[in-house]
Amino acid sequence: MLRIAAGDGLLTADELDERLEAALSARTVSELTALTVDLPAVSASTGTAVAEVKDVLRIEGIHSGPVKRVGSWVVPRRLELATAWCAVTLDFTQAVITQDTLRIDMNTAGKKLTLITKPSIVVDAGALSLVHSKIKVRQAPDYGTPRTLRVELVGTATHSRVVVRPARRTFGQWLLRKPAGE
Repeated sequence: MLRIAAGDGLLTADELDERLEAALSARTVSELTALTVDLPAVSASTGTAVAEVKDVLRIEGIHSGPVKRVGSWVVPRRLELATAWCAVTLDFTQAVITQDTLRIDMNTAGKKLTLITKPSIVVDAGALSLVHSKIKVRQAPDYGTPRTLRVELVGTATHSRVVVRPARRTFGQWLLRKPAGE
């Protein structure tokens, strides 16, 4: 974010150096936030201004192709999932998380919902009603990281599967016995 702001002419080279040095020595998120509070929000992947966080994102699909949210997508406050025989994948590993809770209201039939998490994300499926469905929750290992997002699954899943899993390791990470993301 600092480099993009400098590229846009919002920071001088000296200001950029000072802020980068402070960012590298920061110990808390609030110290990082203080370095960017006067800058407009930008997307690290595209360098464009980030749209305001939507309160509700609705995903609909009936007998359609797979629906995927991967990469640097902005997580809304609530997600309404109304699908029938349509696979849905929500990858949170690089998502832009702006609040601490995401409620997913589900009304799904057939196929599969896959949530790909990272260690700082917790999924609660206690309020999800399963009708001829299966759920498999495998949380990412917690390496002492603070929780950044709680995902609440509510509603009904009929004749479908819900899979919650951590990101898969690359072959190199597997060989070196490193966790995903290192």
